Amino acid sequence: MSPETLLDPAHPLTPRMLPVLATRRETEDTFTVELDPGERLAFAPGQFMMLYAFGTGEAAISIAGDPAEAGRLVHTVRALGPTTQAICAVRPGEVVGVRGPFGRPWPVAGAEGGDVVIVAGGIGLAPLRPALLWILAHRERYARVTLLYGGRSPEQLLYGDELAAWRERDDLDVTVTVDVARADWRGRVGVVPALVASARIDPARTVAMVCGPEIMMRATASALTDRGVRAERIHLSLERNMQCAFGRCGHCQLGPTLICRDGPVFPYAQIAPWMRVWEL
Repeated sequence: MSPETLLDPAHPLTPRMLPVLATRRETEDTFTVELDPGERLAFAPGQFMMLYAFGTGEAAISIAGDPAEAGRLVHTVRALGPTTQAICAVRPGEVVGVRGPFGRPWPVAGAEGGDVVIVAGGIGLAPLRPALLWILAHRERYARVTLLYGGRSPEQLLYGDELAAWRERDDLDVTVTVDVARADWRGRVGVVPALVASARIDPARTVAMVCGPEIMMRATASALTDRGVRAERIHLSLERNMQCAFGRCGHCQLGPTLICRDGPVFPYAQIAPWMRVWEL
């Protein structure tokens, strides 16, 4: 590929330089970064962007913002390696390289008219936040809406103020749990998939959207199918080593699929055979 091709602003490998509007610490190692797209940047809940930190590298990060706010591009990033650490360290006025949006989104339109169950583990709430905001903004189109959310500890829960506001709503059932907590924690203790058994859902009309660690998603999908939710109505967002983001490099292959091109959101019925293979 020629340098001239890579400099073409329309080419999917060419990043746009976007200024940082604001940053916010969510937890000890997780930050929300808001970028200025400069113009309306439409995206669907569940899609992701490739964020480029100069001199360090590029990482696939799900969009965590409100689809109705086209003037802000929001990502919540955990600082795990050099690239994500560099992204989390940016300050207002600096710039980040951005490519996208990419990927298959959450089925928010297909869920209209029925119940919706959103199950998030840890930073998995970030990719689900746009779907929840979309559903709440169009609340009359859905029946019962349930959010089941868990973290390793109370200090690891994202979006504290927003989570508290969601819990106050009459039209949203919210249950929060943590794996471990100090004695002053007054909430639930336990793993997220265990919440499914007591959730108030009508399995025949439920669409589930699930994101979190892979072991949590496997257990949650199993719990949902045990409740009678059909596998094709359970949707998971997967994560692999995405580098090109549009199905060319093959780094994110999982079985016959490429996560960046065919996902990251998949019906459980499609992806279940490959999720059952440990360490694949």
